[in-house]
Amino acid sequence: MGVIELRVHGVGGHSSDRILGERPAHLVAGDVEAGFYRPGGGPEDQQPAGEVRLEAYRWNGLTGGTAGRTFSLVLLLPFMLGNIALWALPLTGRAGAPARAVVRLLSVSLTMMYVLAVVGVALDLVAWQCLSYPRCYEDRRFISWLAGLPAGWELAILALFPLAAIAGLWRLGSRTWQLPETRAPDGGDTEIEGLDDPAFWDNRSLVRHLRAVHLVAALGTLDTAVLSALVPHDRRLAGYLLLAAVLLVTAAALVICCLPGIERRASTPRAAAAARALARTSGVLTVAVLAYSLVPRDSWTAADNLPGYDVLVATVYVSQMVLLTALAALVVAARRHHVNGSAVLRGLAAPVLILVAIGFAVSYSSGLVYLCADYLDRGSSPTPARPTPPGAPPLTPPVAFRWAALGFFLAVVLAAVVVLTRRLWRRSARRAAVMRTLRAEYAELDRVPPARVAAVRDAIVSAQLADKLGPLAPAAYATLATIALGAAGSAILHDGPGDLARVLGGEPLARPVIFVTDLGAYLIGTFALLLGVFGLFAYRSRGIRLIGILWELATFWPRGAHPLAAPCYSERAVPDLTRRVRHLVASGDTVVLAAQSHGSVLAAVTALQLPPATRSRLALLTFAAPLQRLYARVFPAYINDAMLRRIGADLDWRWTNLWRRTDPVGGPVFPSDRRASNDPAAGVDRLVRDPAALTVAPGNTVPPPIERHLFRFDETYRAAVRDLAARLPRR
Repeated sequence: MGVIELRVHGVGGHSSDRILGERPAHLVAGDVEAGFYRPGGGPEDQQPAGEVRLEAYRWNGLTGGTAGRTFSLVLLLPFMLGNIALWALPLTGRAGAPARAVVRLLSVSLTMMYVLAVVGVALDLVAWQCLSYPRCYEDRRFISWLAGLPAGWELAILALFPLAAIAGLWRLGSRTWQLPETRAPDGGDTEIEGLDDPAFWDNRSLVRHLRAVHLVAALGTLDTAVLSALVPHDRRLAGYLLLAAVLLVTAAALVICCLPGIERRASTPRAAAAARALARTSGVLTVAVLAYSLVPRDSWTAADNLPGYDVLVATVYVSQMVLLTALAALVVAARRHHVNGSAVLRGLAAPVLILVAIGFAVSYSSGLVYLCADYLDRGSSPTPARPTPPGAPPLTPPVAFRWAALGFFLAVVLAAVVVLTRRLWRRSARRAAVMRTLRAEYAELDRVPPARVAAVRDAIVSAQLADKLGPLAPAAYATLATIALGAAGSAILHDGPGDLARVLGGEPLARPVIFVTDLGAYLIGTFALLLGVFGLFAYRSRGIRLIGILWELATFWPRGAHPLAAPCYSERAVPDLTRRVRHLVASGDTVVLAAQSHGSVLAAVTALQLPPATRSRLALLTFAAPLQRLYARVFPAYINDAMLRRIGADLDWRWTNLWRRTDPVGGPVFPSDRRASNDPAAGVDRLVRDPAALTVAPGNTVPPPIERHLFRFDETYRAAVRDLAARLPRR
């Protein structure tokens, strides 16, 4: 019998030995993906009872970890952002059902964009444009054997590549960390439960429905692209009927995606049967479309793009902008009554996240199409900027992608302006305020070299930048949304950036616009390649390890909008922690749950889900915690002051949170400006000086480092553990 100090690491992960203070550790529960470790080389190394004993929960095997897994997460990034947008909505329950439906429709459009990108390469560039010009396919055995085949045969054969891409994408998003033991009981209403409900993490029924919907949408997009080229040429009743059937099945899937019943924790047999029927029907229609492509027909010569493909791309693009506008209107209407003043982006986090997700998807799609076009035409630019050589194919991606290239260049410029502005945003006033704080906290400030003082001051100022960008982010969002809407309107009219510039200002304006469009196209391709390389080496280099950390932050929430988002590690980590804490308490121990950084969010949710008898023997220690500074601002409907105060009250306020002014991520859980002096929450947050001192300590050779987000198990930490252990009840 005694006290167990259960340590939970944060983002990025650590080895079990490091969590336990660089001591050898052995596994006592769980597995290599997520396990509980204790000091010692094996189970025979028992810790003495009656004192604070160490245990660590290592869960980083559930996140990026390996290079291959992190690279797959790079590909799934737009889907992850779309999924986060669902949880960033300011409304829950029935009131938020319309906004959640719009987010799910936007997520379906992201799947369509990926399929259209592969269709653009396989069917538009290769089957339709490249195979019509000998200069493109000669000396290329992998496509030259297709030259001379009927157009329908070329489309049918090369349509296998988008089908393989759909299957590969499905494989990347099929993994889950849920265990059979974590299945929620049958039943449940249409509302999404709160974090205190164990069923919150069991969304298997919802994911099954979404997988069926997205499969139908992906196959429907491919079928529509093929039929849009064949049916107008054939003018056969069978083709029109087949196209109508594809559109009808796709529309039915989109309707199911919007129904509130899709959110039930346990699907009804009728709903499950409908989803399976749609998916099977879509598969049968795809086989029928490929068979229809092989039907003998009169040949015709290629001209420009694949017929109907540019219209299909522009239609998806315009639909996204319409849905994005509707989502912004719903959020603006709801934020007056459901969003507090500290919410990031003034409650518009969900539309901003969706806009960024669309931006990444457009970047990936445009980059893939432009790079492949540049390869196929043997170095000639696939844009109107330069004339193609005689006999070369006029490989021209759709107008919407040219607008995307221009938009990407403008987004890069806007991002550079925002970064520059954040550095200059009231810098003098913030530095003066920080200097007043430093004089109050460090009595030796006047004896410290100016360079040392400036380093500490700038670290605090940099940590505060995340709280000072509120006025800049909405302006950046409005600018990007305006550019996107204008580009969508121009794309549907088949006018490229150069065409519009030529109409507005003649050739002098058209030339720089075309140059910027070309530059944006190459920037898109470079960006996609660099992001993939960063993903591969995210856990091998400290310089780009932030990429891996971002993946872990993005995969905290269950898949509620897009089934191909990376699996949610909380669906495994939270049940693990609740089971382990209940076991330790049932064995007669008391537990100090000590969690760092993002692990503090897991610990807080665990405390919510424990029964009262277990919570009575539990204390919570958080450090570098982003609970208030990040999660309560981005996801105010699920993590807010009421939820955090409930945790404190349930634990009888046995909760200590250590934070630093230099930490750009963590901060106080209950800010002083939002609580009264006699509030029990006033005893939770404890400020830790960083650095511990400004001068060199006796016996040392360098001054204490500026730790920022890094917490060590030093005397300050150990004192907090001893204080909480003393406040726990004794049996």
